Amino acid sequence: MQTPSEQNYIQQLSIDCVIFGYQDRQLKVLVPKLNFRGDFWALPAGFIDQNESIDEAAHRILASRTGIKDIYLEQFWVFGDTGRTNKPFLERLIELNEEILGAKRFNQKEFEWVTRRFISIGYYALVDINKVVPQKQEIDASIGWYPIKQLPPMIMDHKEIVAKALDTLRLNLDNKLIAFNLLPETFTMREVQELYEAIYDKPFARNNFQKKILDMNVLERLEKKYTGAANKAPYLYRFAR
Repeated sequence: MQTPSEQNYIQQLSIDCVIFGYQDRQLKVLVPKLNFRGDFWALPAGFIDQNESIDEAAHRILASRTGIKDIYLEQFWVFGDTGRTNKPFLERLIELNEEILGAKRFNQKEFEWVTRRFISIGYYALVDINKVVPQKQEIDASIGWYPIKQLPPMIMDHKEIVAKALDTLRLNLDNKLIAFNLLPETFTMREVQELYEAIYDKPFARNNFQKKILDMNVLERLEKKYTGAANKAPYLYRFAR
């Protein structure tokens, strides 16, 4: 298996992906745990081949982690502080896993390649969590969904990347009409409100919220969702694409 330095990647440039899902009234993020001793958690990430566009690389990385290709994806920020490097984290990882790694697994050439200052292009993705089967890779001990308020300790600046992605999601939620990517195909107005409340981390007045959403003229009303109390059954909606 070729190491990153032996492949045709653009040097010192990477992609970090924040994959948002929604479940149990909570906004969640898909996070892998690295398969080494110690608590090393990182966003789904990867490098860019010399012969692919940045967006193509992001879609490739996301498909390899979610198992689906039809994903809402948006570039939101570039992280490039002069001191941005994964050297401290890798030195700690090597210290805890020295007998496992060995010289053949992680040689000096490879260490120098991956510990240079890296500029990372941030993307966030919005998925229907019920359609995703998280894909664990060789480097992962596990991969799973974590509530955004209960993220595990993450390497480097990855928590800051998640925070910036959330800020951007909130800014874009209405003007780009993207919230519905987090819901199943059909949903009730209450489910839309609960999603918004999870994203903004605050409650909304029911009547005002419903008027705001309906005034967007982007929803198609369907039949009622019968749950046993016919007179109180809410209408189902879907996004009119």
